[in-house]
Amino acid sequence: MNSFDFDWLARQAAFAFVENLAQEHGGVVPWKSLTHDFSFQGVHISLIGQKGIWKPKGLDLPISVTTSPTDPYGDEAGDDGLLRYRYEGTDPLKNTNRGLRTLMEQGRPLLYFRGVDSGWYTPLWPLVIVEDHPDELTFFMACEDVDALRPGIPSDIADAARRKYVTRLAVVRLHQAGFRKRVLTAYRNQCSICHLKHTELLDAAHIISDKAEHGEPVVPNGLSLCKIHHAAFDTNILGVTPDYKIEIREDVLEEVDGPMLRYGLQATHGSKLILPNREAERPDRKRLEKRYEEFLAAS
Repeated sequence: MNSFDFDWLARQAAFAFVENLAQEHGGVVPWKSLTHDFSFQGVHISLIGQKGIWKPKGLDLPISVTTSPTDPYGDEAGDDGLLRYRYEGTDPLKNTNRGLRTLMEQGRPLLYFRGVDSGWYTPLWPLVIVEDHPDELTFFMACEDVDALRPGIPSDIADAARRKYVTRLAVVRLHQAGFRKRVLTAYRNQCSICHLKHTELLDAAHIISDKAEHGEPVVPNGLSLCKIHHAAFDTNILGVTPDYKIEIREDVLEEVDGPMLRYGLQATHGSKLILPNREAERPDRKRLEKRYEEFLAAS
């Protein structure tokens, strides 16, 4: 097998490996697994490293790019729907930048990791580099469908409109996964209403919708809720006062049904939210007030 074929197949195997990790961990992936657990045809390949542009031993070109949560350039999608990624340094001919440029010229895909917590990353894949802007020290990248990628096909023949649409959706999913990780960590991986600790059954609920003003994906705009309480919150069966008191809609309190209604919802009426330890991560009272007004209007 020549080096091009090995590289191509190794990338496809890496995508499958990261997909399994993301499913296992609720949309985020751990640093340790990315650096130690992946191998292809007996060759260990680390998928992430200390540098933002990472070329591991065993491959001729970079396998991933990484940004931190504080990086203002890392995963911003422009009006054109494409993802921006800054050069390493200011020299367009630096070896890492040249590596990404070669990936673009050959149409090879790579992984993108966005840091959301210490040792945890949200991934996008497969990512292809579609434009190089040396004047801005920036590469423009797009998410692709795995089946649409084939060795030797120039990247410029893909449907640009579809590619940009796919990238927008991928960036939204990336932010959602990061938001969930931060919120669940703040609430110690439990439902803030019923204490349920099975993370596979927990969601990060927005207090103010992410489509509305002040609906940013920040922890003070989030609640860690099990799927039942998340659905009840979203449909205004359950409300939370600015003082963190839980209320159940009056008509639902009067219903007679099975144990789920009685213990899962009615019994929570008048109780208090479980709160994050850090005050800065607790639900924003102004957001809760606005959301509580919606609950009252629906009652």
